[in-house]
Amino acid sequence: METVTLTIKDQPGLYLEADTISPDALAGKKAEEIAGLPVYIGKEEHRLGDFFDVSGRAGATAAETKIVVGGDLSRVKYIGMKMTGGEVVVNGNADMYVGAWMQGGKITVNGNVDAFAGTGMKGGELIVKGNAGNYLGAAYRGDWRGMSGGKITVTGNAGSDLGTFMTGGEIVIGGDVDVHVATHAEGGKIIVKGNAKSRVGGQMVEGEIYVFGSIDLMMPGFAYREDVDIEVDGTKGRFALYEGDLGERHRKRKGQMIYGKLYQQIRA
Repeated sequence: METVTLTIKDQPGLYLEADTISPDALAGKKAEEIAGLPVYIGKEEHRLGDFFDVSGRAGATAAETKIVVGGDLSRVKYIGMKMTGGEVVVNGNADMYVGAWMQGGKITVNGNVDAFAGTGMKGGELIVKGNAGNYLGAAYRGDWRGMSGGKITVTGNAGSDLGTFMTGGEIVIGGDVDVHVATHAEGGKIIVKGNAKSRVGGQMVEGEIYVFGSIDLMMPGFAYREDVDIEVDGTKGRFALYEGDLGERHRKRKGQMIYGKLYQQIRA
């Protein structure tokens, strides 16, 4: 795998839209060609090299290309958006849409990400070694297609509207989450190792949510079924199983009604 290193040298005054920071866009290109790729500030087109020092060279394909991005990227959007393969390592905080609509490959962010990271994600792996903002793995506003595949891991906390309209894939949060988890979900798995606020699983029809800590307010559409002993992401424990959201229409499979499942760990 060939490596391209991008180091920010000139902070944009406004937010920089840089979906070209992707193995797919860089594949087969030399450093000078990569520096000439377009980025945008509003309607203004600029060169990637206007803001980043570029070194190294890309592999022949996306799968053979690794990108290491360094510096304060808190004003850089769309890193790794729609990527299909290869690897991106972000050494710093990044703005919105990291890994949005991602289809394959791996992104590691050694810092925090803002909203809509992994939105509409279809495959691959996104690892955030910090905190994530709102709408992680969710659908874009006005859309009904959230995350459908792949895995997102956040070692810190996540904001609100996690996994909205999620249909598949897995999200693991090491810390706490804000309100609205898996709203309208029709599949997938969400693991919250910290605490959750209210509206967990609202209008959920299928999928699984695991909460290791407290839930401020349980949705009235979830009914307690039983206590179960299970292993979740390497942790064995006893969980209370709730099914819901009972206010929604649910499909039948092999004659059995399918419900969303919400597990909350029982602490001694």
